[in-house]
Amino acid sequence: MFSVFPGGWPGVALLLLRAVVGATAVVQGLVCLTVADPTASSWVAGVLALVSGSALLIGFLTPGAGALVSLGTIALTVSWSSLPSWLLPVDRLAVLFLVANAAAIALLGPGAYSLDARLFGRREIIIPRESHPSRF
Repeated sequence: MFSVFPGGWPGVALLLLRAVVGATAVVQGLVCLTVADPTASSWVAGVLALVSGSALLIGFLTPGAGALVSLGTIALTVSWSSLPSWLLPVDRLAVLFLVANAAAIALLGPGAYSLDARLFGRREIIIPRESHPSRF
């Protein structure tokens, strides 16, 4: 599922991207869940944003969480849902940046500073030398 887990400065950059997009999704999810008169669509949007944003923050299943944030943001922006207008991002440029960053995270992967790197990251395989009896 992942090709590399870059460390160093590229890993820090991916951590920063994940933190910004994840925190934005978590805040948007909390706002959706604290609506005065919640509807089913606001609950679904809120829970999905909260779960996917939290997964991005800790770096768990990062490509899927990034894709979910990206697609969810697009769906909320273009939908005719019954969500109040103040829940949706007002500036289309901000929506574009959020979608682009979430898609970049989904395509690049989590980086070395994530839970995915601990669970699925690079492994060192040590192959012991085989001791053959001498044939002399």
